[in-house]
Amino acid sequence: MALPIRPGMTVPLPGPLHSHRDKLAELADLGYTDIWSAETDGADAFTPLVLASAWEPRLRLGTAIVPAYTRAPACFAQCVASMADAAPGRFAIGIGSSSNVIIERWNGVPFVEPYKKVRDVVRFLRDAFTGEKVTKVYDTFEVQGFRLGVRPEIQPPILVAALREGMLRLAAREGDGVIINWLSPTDVAKVAGVIRAEAAGDEKEIVCRIFTCPSENTAVVREAGRFAIAAYMNVPVYAAFQQWLGRGDVMQPMWDAWQAGDRKAALAAIPDSLVDDLIVHGSAADCRARIQQYFDNGVTTTSLAILPLDPDLKHWDAVKALAPRAA
Repeated sequence: MALPIRPGMTVPLPGPLHSHRDKLAELADLGYTDIWSAETDGADAFTPLVLASAWEPRLRLGTAIVPAYTRAPACFAQCVASMADAAPGRFAIGIGSSSNVIIERWNGVPFVEPYKKVRDVVRFLRDAFTGEKVTKVYDTFEVQGFRLGVRPEIQPPILVAALREGMLRLAAREGDGVIINWLSPTDVAKVAGVIRAEAAGDEKEIVCRIFTCPSENTAVVREAGRFAIAAYMNVPVYAAFQQWLGRGDVMQPMWDAWQAGDRKAALAAIPDSLVDDLIVHGSAADCRARIQQYFDNGVTTTSLAILPLDPDLKHWDAVKALAPRAA
């Protein structure tokens, strides 16, 4: 049976966390079904969801993503189990490798063997959720005698953030789904094909963070969008992903200029077509139609990430313009 289509929004919303209660209720009123948190340089992934679990029971809660490296195994299991216990049946844990910038430069943790690290965390969480004592040597860590003291009524689905084929296959084989981002609607077909082939008939959730700016101020959006693309696509994991998708030739001039230290030339080397591929922008109706293309090509759940590329666009106006009930 096909999975339901779930339109979601990225959180936290702008402003202090304590001020979001009414806005979360309005998200549900607007037809959004899910909220998905991230963990980079702002709020941690769990606190916004804990608040939402108490404030708005209509919303499903997910992380997209929690890095596999930044919590020790037992602590990771406790965080996940506590969140699942707070919102039984409404929480999904998304795990990923993150990037060398976040892991090494910001957190001081060696970014080594990301595939194995993510796989081991997924396997450990499965082991811990049984409630049995875990004494096991995984490839990237070992656990001696840990037993999870929080037993969620409903075990949360585990989703794996994936870019290229190896991690996509891991997500399909050992996870309940995959989390993807920075790709076009047509790219989704390639990603979904890998998932379907590996899943061998099992339905897997495909969550996509979609970067969007519903603004018809096209020149301003494209110019600002180049900065966002350059910031991400010069990170090695994202550069490799775009090469795998077939954009190596398009992006090579930008990569070459960036490596040479010429940031201005790197930005100038990003063509309008690349911005249009990776960032949803234009009129609200055009944006909603393009978001629908992601669903049409295999995405089951969206997490819209509204980029402040147009200084005249207010975040909440964008939320309402893109809402499922806005059409």
